[in-house]
Amino acid sequence: MSAPPEAGPLAVRRPPRYWQSALCLTLLLGGLYLARRHWPTVQHGAGRLAVADQGWLLVAATAAVGTWASSALAQQGAVTERLPGRRLVAAQFAASAANHVLPAGLGAGAVNLRFLMRCGLPAGRGASALAVKATAGAVVRLVLIAALAPACPGLLRVPHVPPVLFLAGCAAVATVVGVLLRTRWWPRCRAAVLTVAGDIRAVHANPARAAALWGGSLVFAALHSLVLIAVTQAIELPLSPARVMLLYLAASGAAALLPTPGGLGSLDAALALALTASGTPTAAATSAVLGYRLLTVWLPLVPGLLVLGVLIRRQAL
Repeated sequence: MSAPPEAGPLAVRRPPRYWQSALCLTLLLGGLYLARRHWPTVQHGAGRLAVADQGWLLVAATAAVGTWASSALAQQGAVTERLPGRRLVAAQFAASAANHVLPAGLGAGAVNLRFLMRCGLPAGRGASALAVKATAGAVVRLVLIAALAPACPGLLRVPHVPPVLFLAGCAAVATVVGVLLRTRWWPRCRAAVLTVAGDIRAVHANPARAAALWGGSLVFAALHSLVLIAVTQAIELPLSPARVMLLYLAASGAAALLPTPGGLGSLDAALALALTASGTPTAAATSAVLGYRLLTVWLPLVPGLLVLGVLIRRQAL
């Protein structure tokens, strides 16, 4: 038997990455802190769901699990390179948990960007892929709202904006654009837009990638809506699935404008307000929102943070 090859002069044993263990522990403690802080909400939602229709709750839980697979499909469609499937789904599960710890989607963006970089994409390409996915998701939601609004007349009302306020907003936007055009940031912004546009063209030149991008984005929005629809059916709210889906899409779009972790607070308030405005009793609307949050946030939170820690530990992120 031949002796094993000796290590070369440049082969240096890497020191243990203690920062990874510290980060894993911090994430876990953060998740436990959030769960403990909102424990009355979790307990109340669980009590209401315990006496609800278990069949509909199973549908809601299945739809919640499917959101991670559909998110992975959309992320794969946003890049031309082939990504490792299992790790991609695990990264989406971990990103959904991280998104509830950091505000305004920073958690999910950071996890996905790090994952794409580990898969060999440069940081610029990774950020562009996230922008492509986010753009597709926003377009899909707007199309769904436009398609459902005629089927639910009077459900959504366009807020009245005074002309003075509208003109002031336009002037503010024009001022910001004018200042941006005169600063050194404009070439960078223009380069970033051109990069995203180039990636969009490259993705749509591949029919399989385009189908994954738009199909995954559509299924992601539909499954989140299905979770809320199934919860409302489980607690016997007298709302049609189309109305619940339209209310969810409008409320989640409004909540996205507020920089709260994973929409916590903003989405809850927007959903409860939308359901109440549609004629649902306040207590029933609150229970529906709690059930939706329990299945999409609180139950997966600690397992998602554990998966995030494992991915960091294995240097997949």
